Amino acid sequence: MAKIAVIGAAGRMGRHLVTNILKTPGMSLAGAMEHPASEFLGCDAASVAGLPPCGVKITASLEEALRDADTVIDFSTGTVMQNAETAAEKGCMIVVGTTALGPTAGEQFAALAARKQVKIVYASNYSVGMNLLFYLSKKVAGLLADYDAEIIEMHHNQKKDAPSGTAVTIAERICEARGLSYEKDVVHGRNGVVGARTKNEIGMHALRGGDVVGDHTVLFATTGERFEMTHKASSRDTFARGAIRAVAFLETAKPGLYNMQDVLGLN
Repeated sequence: MAKIAVIGAAGRMGRHLVTNILKTPGMSLAGAMEHPASEFLGCDAASVAGLPPCGVKITASLEEALRDADTVIDFSTGTVMQNAETAAEKGCMIVVGTTALGPTAGEQFAALAARKQVKIVYASNYSVGMNLLFYLSKKVAGLLADYDAEIIEMHHNQKKDAPSGTAVTIAERICEARGLSYEKDVVHGRNGVVGARTKNEIGMHALRGGDVVGDHTVLFATTGERFEMTHKASSRDTFARGAIRAVAFLETAKPGLYNMQDVLGLN
């Protein structure tokens, strides 16, 4: 049985993680952490998530949250890399879903996994459907190599980073298929007289409003036709279930860094 600690347990995503862990056979909630200023410190993590109490109190101490855990799930916006270092020191399996960690995050997690011989899943999106879209975006970008590619994403009005990590991943997959560079060929929005669209550019457009969990569309357009693929997440439960699926994958995996494509067998 995986004994899981959730970092950011009182947040929007954290509550869904707690709920799904408690409802999943073979999984148990072993710890819960929040930032030191959280109003939920000392509260039962299950109660905060709207469930009957489970006996796990939310703490500001990562060491305390990890005391009885063999796995940590971190979707927080705090000290994610430091959290992973501490969890790795304890030999925990690690699942990270935080975006906007910077372009070298993957390299840092890979180095940590190798140095400490631990198992890590790091992904920009844990939805099974979204990961299928990642896979298909790369395939279609290669098949429709001469089509213009555009990406549109929309999230709730409280999201802090733009574009979303998910949209960045879609763009990276298209770049991989076409031999392009994210830094050079992705155009973030357009304003003013920008001239005609260049052959290689990939348009990126971020929308924010309301309580949208996450919508992503990738378009491939040419003269006479347009091909679109869209994924819409209506509940954060889809990400929580994916994270739990990642934990189950790590239980039988070798030490190393993985992503959700590995978890789903798409690589």
